[in-house]
Amino acid sequence: MFPLESVLLPGTMLPLHVFEERYRLMVGECLAGDGTFGVVLIERGREVGGGDTRVDVGTAAVIEEVAEFPDGRFALVCRGTARLRVVEWLPDDPYPVADVDITEDDGRAEPARLARAESSVRRAWALLSELGADSPLDPALPIGSPTASASDVSQVPHDVWAWCALAPLSPLDRMRLLQPEHHDERLELLCELTDAVAADARLLLTGSGEAL
Repeated sequence: MFPLESVLLPGTMLPLHVFEERYRLMVGECLAGDGTFGVVLIERGREVGGGDTRVDVGTAAVIEEVAEFPDGRFALVCRGTARLRVVEWLPDDPYPVADVDITEDDGRAEPARLARAESSVRRAWALLSELGADSPLDPALPIGSPTASASDVSQVPHDVWAWCALAPLSPLDRMRLLQPEHHDERLELLCELTDAVAADARLLLTGSGEAL
């Protein structure tokens, strides 16, 4: 397990610079196997040196690209594959270890909900852009599949996670998006979180609020 101060979502990419000795060992063991490990958010503390408090929901990751430096450090590019829930944290030996359940998503999501989530994310970024934020979205390039038919769900899981990853949210809110068991519930939560961001941005733009 690799506790981090950021959240990895299924279908998204994670670059890692691995320099701490215990995680170098972990990477070596992963590379000797199938290249898979778990990523969870650190709730309190820092990953360097241990002593952190970890959440119990995260994402399985697989190493897709690796470069090893002469001093033993690694540069990795990893991809999130599936949600996981920690059943039990085991003693660090020497890196974090846990028994986990891997949860495969059912792949179902209503296209109308996906379209509404896309609209919510775009609206939040549009308002934040007026405040000077750099939006990762190309307004002319739709990334989701809001026009997909109800029977065309082959790309829906990827699109759900893509919009979750693009949303302007804190790590804790991104972690909350890992909690639901079904995509429709996840999309509802995504709309709720991004609508709140949009509301705060609108207050700042009208001079009715103060930045926290």
